[in-house]
Amino acid sequence: MSKITFIGAGSLVFTRNLCSDVLFAPALRDSTLTLMDINPVRLEQARQVVQAIVDRRGLSARVEATTDRRAAIKNADYVVTTFQQGGLDAYRQDIEIPQRYGVEQCVGDTLGPGGVFRALRTIPVLLDIGRDMDELAPDALLLNYVNPMAANCWAFDRATGRPHVGLCHSVQGTSEMLARWINVPYNEVHYRSIGINHQAFFVEFKRGSQDLYPLIWDAIQHPEIKAEEPVRIKIMEHFGYFVTESSGHASEYMPYFRKSPAMINDELVPQFQSPADHWFDWGRTGGYLKHCIERQTRFENEYEAMIADGSMVPTERTHEYGSYIMEAMETNQPFVIAGNVPNRGLIDNLPEGCCVEVPCLVNSNRIQPTKVGKMPSQLAALNRTNINVQELIVEAALTGNTEAVHYAVLLDPLTAAVCTLEQIRALVNEMLEAQAQWLPQFKRLL
Repeated sequence: MSKITFIGAGSLVFTRNLCSDVLFAPALRDSTLTLMDINPVRLEQARQVVQAIVDRRGLSARVEATTDRRAAIKNADYVVTTFQQGGLDAYRQDIEIPQRYGVEQCVGDTLGPGGVFRALRTIPVLLDIGRDMDELAPDALLLNYVNPMAANCWAFDRATGRPHVGLCHSVQGTSEMLARWINVPYNEVHYRSIGINHQAFFVEFKRGSQDLYPLIWDAIQHPEIKAEEPVRIKIMEHFGYFVTESSGHASEYMPYFRKSPAMINDELVPQFQSPADHWFDWGRTGGYLKHCIERQTRFENEYEAMIADGSMVPTERTHEYGSYIMEAMETNQPFVIAGNVPNRGLIDNLPEGCCVEVPCLVNSNRIQPTKVGKMPSQLAALNRTNINVQELIVEAALTGNTEAVHYAVLLDPLTAAVCTLEQIRALVNEMLEAQAQWLPQFKRLL
């Protein structure tokens, strides 16, 4: 029986879905699910939700909860990270401080000032988890869901060398969307997606030997489809391939789309006509922060009723990779994921050692990345503009060099498009001061 530990289990919806997925896998139904969070109230809510899943499905899995991270990690087979260091208080600063300087982020968790500081808060905790795993669970695999994925995994690899994989759902969701757009059954599609997290590209999209890209090019001419993903379609029109991350996210990683509030409100946001299943406005500044606050409030108010009526218990396995990785490792039945792993000869025209997102085979031999060779030159160049920022984040996080923080934000494509050099230095200084309590690597600031 496996012990699966969730660090940051107070992320209630995510914990519910990941634990539900695990319990849908026959090989994992007798597992011990250990939930850990520093917030005892939200931890207890998560425990009740996961226990309700076990009870309603009549399973024998054991659910335990603790605020002691070391106890949670001890003897674990898998450690899943979903925490948000600093919580919504820090996240609000990630959005609101840069906005005062003209940096308009709608999500702000991957690049930009928000992504830089989220990484700087997160990496010290990840490294502590790695040290705990060395001592208490030396054979365990880290499955990281915490953003910014690339910077976090790069720093974890450089500092610990431990086995790990970074996981996202953008490849699954985007491939399903493209299949829907071109009216091809999803189980008949196969593809190759390569690059970095939140900026990987489908360099192949096929059915058998049939290249499906011509159908995608036809589909994106339709106004209703263009309204679903206006930014991603523009990127495809100018760079030649479809990117994996949604339009809201994608608009933050380039200098072209969010140059001013007027541009966003008058040009970008009116283009979005999201389907009903999109749960927040991708285009507006702070849209995801607003969603997070509303979701937390709603679940805190309604989770007990949702447990009682069964609506909190998922009825289907999601497409998140986590449970499929564990199942493949336990059963030796192979499964292929888009995994975030160190670039050790995998993508030739991206820097060695950076974190890349490539196809990976998973079985009892664990995560086995695929060498994909060279990306199209324009896509690799675009990735490198983001990797430059990630490299300096890692340097700052591991050395405590505050100048590297300034360099990271100076090189951020969106920030550089809207701020002067002096404004960026002032922005970074303000954020370093505001978030000092979560930045132990910069001790002189405390």
